[in-house]
Amino acid sequence: MNMLRMVSLVSAGALILGLSVAAYPGEMAGKGIKGLSNVQLINLAQSAAPLGISREATVLIPGEDGLLVEARKGSNGFTCVPDISGQEEPDPFCGDRAATQWLMDVLANNEKPGNTVPGIAYMGKGGWHWEKDGKIVSSGTEGAMRVKEPPHWMVFWPVGSRETALPTMPGKFGAYIMYDGSPYAHIMIYQDPNKIGR
Repeated sequence: MNMLRMVSLVSAGALILGLSVAAYPGEMAGKGIKGLSNVQLINLAQSAAPLGISREATVLIPGEDGLLVEARKGSNGFTCVPDISGQEEPDPFCGDRAATQWLMDVLANNEKPGNTVPGIAYMGKGGWHWEKDGKIVSSGTEGAMRVKEPPHWMVFWPVGSRETALPTMPGKFGAYIMYDGSPYAHIMIYQDPNKIGR
């Protein structure tokens, strides 16, 4: 499923599943996070989710050798990283174990995700996706246009536009189904995670 490859998440996903070190993809080693101190990287990673989640989450940051290292051990099953796509503007991510299982299955090109409960992930500074011909496609698709997403959160569970009546592209309603019609369809909700409950 090339359209679903999110290779830049493999390091974070592997670590959330219990590995101690993983390679940080080369394209992530620079751009938006280059030159940040460890404290700045930790703060950036924590900005992905509401403080009630991120202050108890494990935080992974890139070490000097380009590998993700544990900067802080968490206690709530969430793991936060300062950047997942290596663009000039960082897009920190914070997800629970089920969300990570979903992502690892995407990365492994598995036929369908293996999580048995819904996964939740937050991106409080937004993220990126690529579009071509009115559809969301993989970042490597020739002629695809990069689109900045606002702060959002995601539900990783097999849902579709038919069951939810949600659109398949971002729009004025603030929620849509990404990858509709595939086993990896999930709900994107354009709501700032850091303003939930305020």
